[in-house]
Amino acid sequence: MSKENILGIPVQDYKGAKSTLCAGCGHDSITDKIIKACFNNGVKPNMVAKMSGIGCSSKTPAYFLSQSHGFNSVHGRMPSVSTGAALANRKLTVLGVSGDGDTASIGIGQFVHCVRRNAPMVYIIENNGVYGLTKGQFSATADEGSKSKRGVPNEIPPIDLTSLAIQLGCGFVGKSFSGAPKQLTPLIQAALSYQGTAIIDVISPCVTFNNHEGSTRSYNYVKEHDIELQNLDYIPSYTPIEEIEIPQGESTDVELHDGSMIRLTATKDDYDVYNRNGAIAAINDSMEKGEHLTGLLYLDNSKKTLYDDLNLCETPLAHLEEERTRPTKEKLQEIMARYK
Repeated sequence: MSKENILGIPVQDYKGAKSTLCAGCGHDSITDKIIKACFNNGVKPNMVAKMSGIGCSSKTPAYFLSQSHGFNSVHGRMPSVSTGAALANRKLTVLGVSGDGDTASIGIGQFVHCVRRNAPMVYIIENNGVYGLTKGQFSATADEGSKSKRGVPNEIPPIDLTSLAIQLGCGFVGKSFSGAPKQLTPLIQAALSYQGTAIIDVISPCVTFNNHEGSTRSYNYVKEHDIELQNLDYIPSYTPIEEIEIPQGESTDVELHDGSMIRLTATKDDYDVYNRNGAIAAINDSMEKGEHLTGLLYLDNSKKTLYDDLNLCETPLAHLEEERTRPTKEKLQEIMARYK
C-alpha cells in the first residue's frame, strides 16, 4: 500500500487506537480491511460516521478512522442511530459495524427496518456465532449441531442474514471471511460506493470462546488439556488468521487452529448478481453442502434510497437554517387541526 492515496491523505489518518481485543481475533482482520478499503477509495476520514451497538464487534470502530465521527449505541440499536445520522447529513459516509448477536438477536427488528428503508450505509456484520463479551453463549447465527464449550449442541437452526437481507429487498448483499483480504477489501470498497443499504456478513472466528472441540467455528487451545485454559477468564494468545485466496468459482478449505475445517466457495464467473431468486437458491444450495458462499451475492442498483422516498433536499438537514426547518406557530396549528 502506498503511503498516500488519491487525496494525498496518508494511510496513518485511516487508523485508530490500538486494539484491546484478543490476539488473533478475526475482528482485527476486518478492521485492517476497512482501513485499506477507505484508504483505497479516497474516503475523507472526517466525512465518515462510524456506528456500533454492543459486543466485541462494536468495540472495533475505535480501532479505525480516528478522525471520523463516531457513536456507540445501545444493544441492537445501531441501525436506527445510523439512519438518523444519514438523514441529518447526507454528505456523510455512514459505516455501521455490528455483531451476530447485536444484529440477529436483540437487533433483528432494527436490521429488518434498516434494510426496508434502504438507508444509505455500509452495514458490516462481524459474525462468529457466539456472544464473546458474555462468555460464549450461542448466537442466533450459530450452526445447528455446533457444540458449546460445555459440550451441549445447538438444536436451533441458524438465521442466515444474507438470504434474509435479500428476501427483505436489500440491493447489496455480500459475505466473506476475515482471513480473505483479496475478497473482503474490494467487497467493502464496492459497498462504500453503493447508494443504499449495503450488507456484508463476515465470518470472523472467536479465538476465546469458540476454540473447543465440536464447535463448527472453533479454535484449539494453545496446549491440549492445559488446566489454565479451563478458566473462562484466561485469554490465550494466538497467531493472526492465515490469509487465503479464493479462486473464482472454486472452493477453499480453511483449517482452523483446532484442526477443524471450514469450506469457503467463491461465486462463479457466470454468477448473476442481479438474479434475486438465483442468489437465494445459491445460498441455500451452499448451506446444504456445508459451504459458505462468498463474494457479492446480490446487487440491485434500481432501488430508491430513503433520501429519494423522503424527497430530501440536496443540502444536508444539519446544515439548513433554523428558519427552514422549524415550522411557524401558524403552520403547526394548521397541521394539528388535521388530526382533530
